[in-house]
Amino acid sequence: MIFRQLFDQTSSTYTYLLADQGQAVLIDPVIDNTDSYITLLKELDLTLVLAIDTHTHADHITALGKLRELTGCETRVGEQSKADCANGTYRDGDTLNVGGLTLTTLFTPGHTDDSYTFMLEHDGDTSVFTGDTLLIRGTGRTDFQNGNARDQYQSLFSNLLKLPAHTWVYPGHDYKGWMVSTIGEESAHNPRLQVKDVEEYVNLMNSLDLPNPKMMDVAVPANQACGEV
Repeated sequence: MIFRQLFDQTSSTYTYLLADQGQAVLIDPVIDNTDSYITLLKELDLTLVLAIDTHTHADHITALGKLRELTGCETRVGEQSKADCANGTYRDGDTLNVGGLTLTTLFTPGHTDDSYTFMLEHDGDTSVFTGDTLLIRGTGRTDFQNGNARDQYQSLFSNLLKLPAHTWVYPGHDYKGWMVSTIGEESAHNPRLQVKDVEEYVNLMNSLDLPNPKMMDVAVPANQACGEV
């Protein structure tokens, strides 16, 4: 398996390249980095067969449409997404196959109403690509795009945190330079997860009072069109 964690400095977004048997998938690609993705695929002699987003992003424009145009890859989004431009959708429990790799889709709403996590089990390791649902020492905000703190609490405590403690956590963003964590580490040390019940979590999330992402008014409609501005 080939694995690369790629970073967009402007939005602090992580994009993930997974590949096996010459076939590759990109998770959460950023349109401004399309050329570098194409170059990397050529250097590694990989064919991009799939590009997917964990959710409709508000802080950057997706590269799904541009990558499909340039490579002919398939693009897929969650069935709850308002984007009707992708080749297809996925729902909770679906499997996405790339080479010999299988990604299982987990519906983890709360940050947005179309948020998903992708789980990979390979060579005895389990990894989850959590988008903005679970971050390293944080969780995604729940105050726009039909976000819901109660839904996110359930996604975290009834879904992700039920995974084995050694499960690797690869988030959609990090603003401190941290690259990877584990379910056990986040359960023990993530301050957003040290709550006694859902009501305390809802109160915590509702008290954040964060400004809207700078690109929100441009990024959301563009991403509903697979990156067409």
